[in-house]
Amino acid sequence: MVALSQNTEQQRVDMEIPILLDPTVLRAARRIYRIYCTLNSRVSKRPFGVAINRDNHRGQLIFNNKPILLPGECFVPIKQIESEAY
Repeated sequence: MVALSQNTEQQRVDMEIPILLDPTVLRAARRIYRIYCTLNSRVSKRPFGVAINRDNHRGQLIFNNKPILLPGECFVPIKQIESEAY
């Protein structure tokens, strides 16, 4: 039981550590998310983030809390997309 609570605590700490991303990747993720919000303003389902290709900046919204990424992709969490700090 103690090991389980320590593991859960470590996962929570890992989720709170900010991830430094390439600014162009972050801008592309914000653009993808902004388009989604504009087109789906009535939908209440909030994505967990965006999986985005580092080379061509194409991406997809992720609605699963454990994303599966292809080689060359990175995950941008929704907290980082919605924050204004670069």
